[in-house]
Amino acid sequence: MKRYDLIVIGAGPAGCMAAADAAKRGMAVALLEKQTLPRRKTCGGGIPMVMRDYLYDLAPEAFVEADVRFMRHTWRFGEPVMSAMNPPDSEGEYSLWMVQRSLFDYALAQRAAKAGAELRDGLPVRSIEIGTDGVTIQAGGDDHNSFTAIADHVIGADGANGITARAVGLRRERALAIAVEIELPHRWGCGHPDLRPDVLHLDYGTVRHGYSWVFPKGDHLNVGAGVFHKQKAGLKSENRVRDDLHKAVYGYLDALQVPYDRELLKFYAHPLPIWNGREQVGTKDGRVLLVGDAAGLINPVFGDGIIHAVRSGLIASQAIAENAAMDYTHRIHAEFGDNFDSALKLANFFYQWTGFVYKYAVSREESTRTAVRLLCGEALFTDVGERVMNRIRAAMSGAGGKKT
Repeated sequence: MKRYDLIVIGAGPAGCMAAADAAKRGMAVALLEKQTLPRRKTCGGGIPMVMRDYLYDLAPEAFVEADVRFMRHTWRFGEPVMSAMNPPDSEGEYSLWMVQRSLFDYALAQRAAKAGAELRDGLPVRSIEIGTDGVTIQAGGDDHNSFTAIADHVIGADGANGITARAVGLRRERALAIAVEIELPHRWGCGHPDLRPDVLHLDYGTVRHGYSWVFPKGDHLNVGAGVFHKQKAGLKSENRVRDDLHKAVYGYLDALQVPYDRELLKFYAHPLPIWNGREQVGTKDGRVLLVGDAAGLINPVFGDGIIHAVRSGLIASQAIAENAAMDYTHRIHAEFGDNFDSALKLANFFYQWTGFVYKYAVSREESTRTAVRLLCGEALFTDVGERVMNRIRAAMSGAGGKKT
């Protein structure tokens, strides 16, 4: 049986970054992906431009389809506010990159292979067993496309519903929100005048406990909606949420004067494993570590996860390289815990009093700049969260009513 220092399950941003970093450190690494690459990945595909600090060896032109510098906010598709991420006299330059995850993830997987990782796609993992001398992985199906190996360590980067966490008994109580999206071909210059490649659109109020979005891509629009709190189980509840999210997408297309045929739209749904507090994300023996979505590292305010996935992948590979894998959960909590705990507190407040937050916070000119700095990690929720909530509470007490 072939032996590796590390087997990474899942070739998304977290897994690819972990595999590349470990291979560069001289480890024998296998990177497994259940689908054949490049593969479709349901995701809005917005990334803070600080990603360039982690991908200094890749040209952004290879995967960035739009460089967004403005946010257009609306309340139930009205009361529009167009805000610059870089207002006059501001220090520093910020933007958000728009990517297609199929191309982005494939570029990262090829980068990992170039670093020395053994990339194997089309291999769904069937079993994970922790033994005294390592972790045994069985993947694939028939004899012509199978994989059986043992590794000192395994990194689970297989997303919200991946096999890794279930196999080793981690993250049994997950907080899963949900989002849907469509990808609609678009010719720039058509539709609403504010439909531009440098503008992303966010609407609040149409989706309860969430928001809707329109992200510009090279030749199409990514239009979606999501709820950012744990949903009640049950078919009736799931159908209601799905219908509400679909209606929000239709409403956004109508509001932005985008022609479409409902019969031709194809919706893609995906779970959002939002941060729900500190929990164990590695086995006690340090053999198996979870990263990215598998570890629940989705920001509960924005619903973003790509940059956190990348950072967690690097933390995991470094912990293994330093023979400190048993300390991995502590390192993740040190990196994300305080900030995400504050973000969760703000999210619970924001999605309960969305109307007030829109009127007294989101629509303020400086709020877009703050939001982008939060997305880039240049500002922390521990610093701004309480201040925002205090401002809204003061406004609510003065208004004597509520707008939700």
